[in-house]
Amino acid sequence: MAWPTPKWWYRRGATPGFLLQAILRSMSRVWGHFAARRQRRSKPQHFGVPVICVGGVTMGGTGKTPVARELLRRLNARGVSAYGLTRGYGGKLEGPVRVDPDLHDAAAVGDEPLLLAREAPVWVARDRAAGAAAAVAAGAGALVLDDGHQNPTLAKTLSLVVIDGETRDEEWPFGDGEVFPAGPMREPLEIGLARADAVIVMLPADLAAPDPELLALLGDLPVLVARLAPLGPPPPGRRLGFAGVAKPWKVERALIAAGCDLVDFAPFPDHLAYGASDLSFLQGRAEMLGADLVTTEKDWVRLPPEWRARVPAWPVAAKFEDDAALDALLDRALSRD
Repeated sequence: MAWPTPKWWYRRGATPGFLLQAILRSMSRVWGHFAARRQRRSKPQHFGVPVICVGGVTMGGTGKTPVARELLRRLNARGVSAYGLTRGYGGKLEGPVRVDPDLHDAAAVGDEPLLLAREAPVWVARDRAAGAAAAVAAGAGALVLDDGHQNPTLAKTLSLVVIDGETRDEEWPFGDGEVFPAGPMREPLEIGLARADAVIVMLPADLAAPDPELLALLGDLPVLVARLAPLGPPPPGRRLGFAGVAKPWKVERALIAAGCDLVDFAPFPDHLAYGASDLSFLQGRAEMLGADLVTTEKDWVRLPPEWRARVPAWPVAAKFEDDAALDALLDRALSRD
């Protein structure tokens, strides 16, 4: 079931109350125990092609899928037959199955695979090793693993961890460092970074550089700075924005920063499958405000076809400040396998 991201996760010192905090921390210990045991007991498999993993140490909202999409674009521009590989969160198909945008919808394969499939062939598989085997058999010369940092079943040639670099308004990417569900961390920061080869810090357009305190936590790992850059201006006119992503408030900020005449914004849970009541609310709210709608690409692919015809998506892409540094990492990954 979809549920909204608790905003207090990302505020240092913010708690939901003593009793709830104690319950959540107990649940975090259980989560952490099983996650660590899975890492210890799994034996990573090799499939004879480079595996470039784009992952994170927090629960979402960092920009992993735009980074994976950009890597697929770059690799295929080099003549490498790069395929995407993803779990297909939110989709019902267990796979392995190759995503066909003309056949599959978000209910079948998830929203993020549909976005990746605009750049390259994409395989969805709950069993990531089985998905890798299927993709390689179909001709993949390299695999870009979207959101796979905590998955130990594949041997990774290059592991990139994407971190949200927005630290203003008392927000901190890791909150107090608590592991899910007491906080946003999938695992303790130092454990996640120990398996990384480099970190990508994702900044909004109006922040010049990462916070020095944040950089200090990353140790000696190479750091690349990227931004989610709009591929065009927001649609004109009065707009009611909506987004069902991990951090919907970031979409609202980005629309305003890009000059959108945003009269209201409706946040929804991440990966929400929009139902009749959600769409009725949006239609009624927009009519009351005399506004048209606008949303993200990720939300747009989850809308019913008739709604996709009337609601524009505002696309963004991951743009790197130092293209040469990223290309050097890819060069090393391609030369290892």
